[in-house]
Amino acid sequence: MNVAIIAAAGQGTRLGGGRAKQFREISGTPIIIHTLMRFEQCATIKEVIVVVPAECAAEVATLTGKYGLRKVARVVRGGSTRTESIWRGLQAVRAATAGVVAVHDGVRPFVTPEEIDRTVREAEATGAAILAAPVVDTIKEVEGGHVARTLERARLWHAQTPQCFRYELLRRAYELALAEQLEATDDSALVERLGATVSVVKGDARNIKITAPRDIALAEVIVQSSEFKVRE
Repeated sequence: MNVAIIAAAGQGTRLGGGRAKQFREISGTPIIIHTLMRFEQCATIKEVIVVVPAECAAEVATLTGKYGLRKVARVVRGGSTRTESIWRGLQAVRAATAGVVAVHDGVRPFVTPEEIDRTVREAEATGAAILAAPVVDTIKEVEGGHVARTLERARLWHAQTPQCFRYELLRRAYELALAEQLEATDDSALVERLGATVSVVKGDARNIKITAPRDIALAEVIVQSSEFKVRE
């Protein structure tokens, strides 16, 4: 059985407003609900585990009931770091039946069910796959305030989520990270350290991670697309 871990344990201080960003609203609906709806609608994920700040667990449970999110099986209290939070989510996965685990940022509400399905299916076939979008800007490597070199844009991609891996592979990657006290913002980076090959599935630029106030304004525009509207 394929499982999604939704990483929503951050406090989102960069967004401001005194409220964890995953609970800020877009068009009247919390960001975390927009995100969970995408997984509710996809075909490949059968169960969802949501990792949230300890003080928000009861609120998330109430919201998932309100919006009829039947795939949410467990709400897990997050740790002090992202690595610890994802590890707690992994511990909540039923190892005996686990297939692919899809890790997704709780504040990426505009991934589509089709993108999730394509990435999960690629991971089923190859063991590891991430959703990513080609870079459109020219990227400079800078040292000491000066350009060190211009990177070849054709080879550069923005990593997105979900990032999908066979359960055993992802668990080994996190066991090693915890043993070596590593902290990573990207699950693929930990899997790559094991020598595993990670496939790339092309995603859409709309799959933004909401981190700053300007992202809320952009999100309001995106959500007007009928495919992203949430109905209670």
